[in-house]
Amino acid sequence: MVLQYLNHLDNDEFQKAIQDLQLTKSIWTIDLAYLMRHFGVKHKFCTQTLGVDKGYKNQSFYRKHFDTEENRVNQLFAQAKDCKVLVEKCTVTVQDIQNHLSQGHVAIVLVNAVLLLCDLCSSPVKYCCFLPIGQKCFCRSPDYQGHFIVLCGYNKASGSIYYNNPAYADRTCCTSISNFEEARTSYGTDEDILFIYTDS
Repeated sequence: MVLQYLNHLDNDEFQKAIQDLQLTKSIWTIDLAYLMRHFGVKHKFCTQTLGVDKGYKNQSFYRKHFDTEENRVNQLFAQAKDCKVLVEKCTVTVQDIQNHLSQGHVAIVLVNAVLLLCDLCSSPVKYCCFLPIGQKCFCRSPDYQGHFIVLCGYNKASGSIYYNNPAYADRTCCTSISNFEEARTSYGTDEDILFIYTDS
């Protein structure tokens, strides 16, 4: 989505990059940073954790691929500087994000999709079943579902942030800054944000 926006996307080149970078079904933010570097896109990856947080091993979202991915991802972090992939351990504020967006740039953000609510899309179903009081519902949604979104704008007056959700190619989504902050700072995200500079 971002590479299309920047006119850096030729499908054959993209597929070759996926193979060269050995991207699998399990995509981490560091993988996206390497992909941006591969295509010569100026970027800065900000995170709270340089490497894999071992605490995620017990999270259902990460459990399936954790053992096979841990070494690969940690190696990418270790080699980032030599590969000219800009990674920084830091805290990013809403003001930092707004400043970046106000200059016409975009950002890829890892969020907890369970918490992110679009104000423009149909409301999600909050109750999956109707059982008598006291009976346990077995349709519970997961606590964490990692998902990347692309921030593309904000409205300071209304306290809204605009983003593209790769799950929906036909719309721009919008949420409150407070909901966005809850989703992006949720345990499991490491507060990962990949700043993309459109002048690259």
